[in-house]
Amino acid sequence: MTDQPEFDYPKVYLYRRIVQAKLFIDRHYADKIDLDNISDEAYFSKFHFIRLFKTVYGKTPHQYLKATRIERAKQLLREGGAVSDACFAVGFDSLSSFSGLFKREVGQSASAYAAQHQRTKAQIAKTPLAFVPGCYAYQHGWLDENRNFEETDQ
Repeated sequence: MTDQPEFDYPKVYLYRRIVQAKLFIDRHYADKIDLDNISDEAYFSKFHFIRLFKTVYGKTPHQYLKATRIERAKQLLREGGAVSDACFAVGFDSLSSFSGLFKREVGQSASAYAAQHQRTKAQIAKTPLAFVPGCYAYQHGWLDENRNFEETDQ
């Protein structure tokens, strides 16, 4: 006979329910979802769910949702999207709250992030070989020991 109550679930069952909730966040990050929606998806009380989710993913569900939204916004900005479009496309209601969170999480403003990536794209288009690691280029015969890409005629 065990010391555990009969209603304890196997860990794999609990883990699957937490993963189900994470996948729900991944699919619906741009929607108006909150902790109630997410914990309902896993069939847990909110407080039990937060504890289990943080144990598995190292973040609370809210932290994970914010991080997912910021990552998707970064992708949209890299693709040339406007900051306001990225903000609303990933589920934020306020441009100011998005901008503040983006700067805290990424270390630069969303507009600076977008501008940096546009400059990098332009540089790659102008001198693509400058962005290939020298060891890779040398291995593939694109340069010899005495030359580098900056010295090649393009």
